[in-house]
Amino acid sequence: MTTPRLYKTEAIVLRQRKLGEAGKIVTLYTPNYGKLDAVAKGVRRPKSRLAGHLEVLTHTAVMLAHGRNLDIVTQAQAVESFAPLRADLHRLSRALYAAELVDRFSPEGAEGYHVFQLLLATLRRLTTAKNADTVLRHLEMQLLSLSGFQPQLARCVSCQRALAATPNYFSPAAGGVLCPSCGPGAGGARPLSLNALKVMRLLQSGSFAEVSRVRMGPGLAQEVEMHLRVYLLHVLERDVRSAAFIDRLRREGFWEPAGVSG
Repeated sequence: MTTPRLYKTEAIVLRQRKLGEAGKIVTLYTPNYGKLDAVAKGVRRPKSRLAGHLEVLTHTAVMLAHGRNLDIVTQAQAVESFAPLRADLHRLSRALYAAELVDRFSPEGAEGYHVFQLLLATLRRLTTAKNADTVLRHLEMQLLSLSGFQPQLARCVSCQRALAATPNYFSPAAGGVLCPSCGPGAGGARPLSLNALKVMRLLQSGSFAEVSRVRMGPGLAQEVEMHLRVYLLHVLERDVRSAAFIDRLRREGFWEPAGVSG
């Protein structure tokens, strides 16, 4: 039985890069085929019918043709363009981070239905959430769980004792939390407050509705973000470049109000 030359799929456009004089290679995240690169011929020409339907962060429906090296986009129709993200630099920076993070976590061609749904829900939430960073923390922890890298937050990763309701330590290298007996002196371990541990547990096991009801002051929000960022750096073995863009916006006065639920 021959494989059909054409196939349809939903996709979210993660990134683009130029190809030749008028084309682009677009990186798509799809529910059934995971992440894939495809050629969009002529998309950089002014009269291209594809261009507006293949912008980064667009939820689109595409028709693809199997190619020798890369598949070719033959049709595209935007489903959701997420206009509020493009009109707000604060939200756009978070959306670009979400797309890059999914890109970094995803090997090409791996089945990705749950990751697709998570990214789609994240982009939708970012268009309306009062605290976009809470949306990102939920994405980060859920991606870690879906990828099999969830940190151990219930027991000490060294002695395996249940963690007491007290300040502990978080160690990316060890894969989770260390108790007060095992944490001091452990390589890369940082103090972890009790409230930060509670938030991280909720991010790991709670629904977004539950997470969005949590009110965090700026100190707690920054602590949780710092622990997750260092852990992601350890897992991915490189930083997510869009995180630097978010940091720059904060330095320039784009820090979003803390203590507001999502």
